[in-house]
Amino acid sequence: MGEQELHQLIKGCLKQDRKCQKMLYKAFYGFSMAICLRYAGDRDEAAEVMNQGFLKVFTKIESYDPSRPFKAWLGRIMTNVSIDYYRANLKMAYAEDLEKAEHLHDASVATDNNLNYADLLAMVQKLPQGYRTVFNLFAIDGYSHEEIAEMLNINIGTSKSNLFKARQKLKQMILDADSSGNYANGVSFNPVVAMNGAPVSPVFYSNKGIRE
Repeated sequence: MGEQELHQLIKGCLKQDRKCQKMLYKAFYGFSMAICLRYAGDRDEAAEVMNQGFLKVFTKIESYDPSRPFKAWLGRIMTNVSIDYYRANLKMAYAEDLEKAEHLHDASVATDNNLNYADLLAMVQKLPQGYRTVFNLFAIDGYSHEEIAEMLNINIGTSKSNLFKARQKLKQMILDADSSGNYANGVSFNPVVAMNGAPVSPVFYSNKGIRE
């Protein structure tokens, strides 16, 4: 979609034009769904969160600054709505205190390159809500543990602990998939990247990329 067409749709949305809202929804459906899927347990849940996000977009469209990229603004809304959705029913399990969490370290994982986006997304969705949310916020969206603790109303040690355990569970799932050869079809993806934070072309939406 060109910039001129996008701005015309935004102008229409400012006037609560339903046709423009529908066109904007369709244009950014895939982009928004990709973000919500990372936080959701399944596609139905992601769709529910995404629709809440678009409702917020249409009711808060006047706050969008046309001098900034629309995708970045939309992406932040989808991320925030996802966080709000899970924060409402999030129960962090296996919390560690800060002192213990500071000494947790990941071990390297050696696997082949058969794992792809669909595989990794499915694995992330299988994580418990607490682990999944912290993993997305830290490893994908680039928030610090201090920021995550404030956003989710938890302590920093809990954030660090849940990130560590999320990675351990993902590593085990990757090893299990690698040994069984049970991969989905999709874009080629190296699983070591998601675990160790090496630079990679984005397979998830993020301004900052996957990191340690």
